[in-house]
Amino acid sequence: MMSNNKLNRTSLLFLLALSLAISACGGASAEAEQPDAADQSNERVVKVNTYELSLSTFEDIIPLTGVLAAPQDASLSAQTAGTVTEIVEVGQAVAQGDVIARLDDRIIRAALDQAKATRASFASSANLAEDLFKRQEPLFRDSIVSAIEFENVRAQVNQAKAALAQADAAVSGAEQQLENTFVRAPFSGTIEMRMAEKGEQVVPGSPIARIVDTSSLKIQAGVPERYAADVRVGSRAIVSFKAYGGDLIASKISMVGNVIDPKSRSFMIELNISNGDRELKPEMIVDVLITRRVLTDQIVLPQTAIIRDENGESVYIVDTSASGPVAKQVSITTGASFGGKTVVTSGLVAGQQVITVGQTMVTDLDRVEITSDAS
Repeated sequence: MMSNNKLNRTSLLFLLALSLAISACGGASAEAEQPDAADQSNERVVKVNTYELSLSTFEDIIPLTGVLAAPQDASLSAQTAGTVTEIVEVGQAVAQGDVIARLDDRIIRAALDQAKATRASFASSANLAEDLFKRQEPLFRDSIVSAIEFENVRAQVNQAKAALAQADAAVSGAEQQLENTFVRAPFSGTIEMRMAEKGEQVVPGSPIARIVDTSSLKIQAGVPERYAADVRVGSRAIVSFKAYGGDLIASKISMVGNVIDPKSRSFMIELNISNGDRELKPEMIVDVLITRRVLTDQIVLPQTAIIRDENGESVYIVDTSASGPVAKQVSITTGASFGGKTVVTSGLVAGQQVITVGQTMVTDLDRVEITSDAS
């Protein structure tokens, strides 16, 4: 009986020792698999490009879209009725006063000839009456001719002069009617269009031709009413034409409208531009850049660096005060913008490095590696 108990105690002690040995081996294995603390420093590093801020000058620009127009562009019409006997070709250059079209003038010329003949007759009668008056005047002074006779002579002179004046008016009227059979160029230019053809019957007001002078053009553009206090005659402007590669041409505002269009809430401006080579065409679209103001000593940064969310506007700068460069988010307030640049009115100072590439990949206090720096 006692031998059995001794055997059981021996077995229990053996099993307990075996269990402790296994536990010890397992603990050693777990300890061996535990990572070293030094290996836990493998932090994320984001590669970024930065822009070093400095004080600079910023030109606040009002961008507009305008249209070219010819200040001398006229549609000419007939001033009398008649048949078109001559008309110039489209594209022909004409000088001021040149005949663009001619109407049949045979009837008017006959009337003019008759008016001139009548005038000649009345002129002869007036001369005879004047001569008679001059010869009767000394006789009247010497009382050889009575007062009644002399007044009759005076009346004949006055009547002859009146008839001559009417004849002169008739001649002038006929000459004007003859002139109305000619359609003349009011200014030098090029015939852009013909609205009548040879042999066509026209009446007063019928369109005959369109003449355009493109040696000098004007740009018309609408300016939003919020800029009414900033735009005035003489303000500087730069214009460019996409159709010709966007070359910049300096100009100035020559006219500022006084009325706001109720539909577009804008007012009209005009700029004059030379076109000696005739390359520019009326109705072309023009980009107009008006200088609103020039701001000096400003913090200016690329618009792409700005992050906009429900909390407002912010940027990431590189903070090097820690053990290494890290990204730090900074709230900013912005002002004028143009050409991909924005003025920052608060939140940044000169000398700071703003992240311009990679800013959407970082979070606050991420370590960064600067791969490119622009200033």
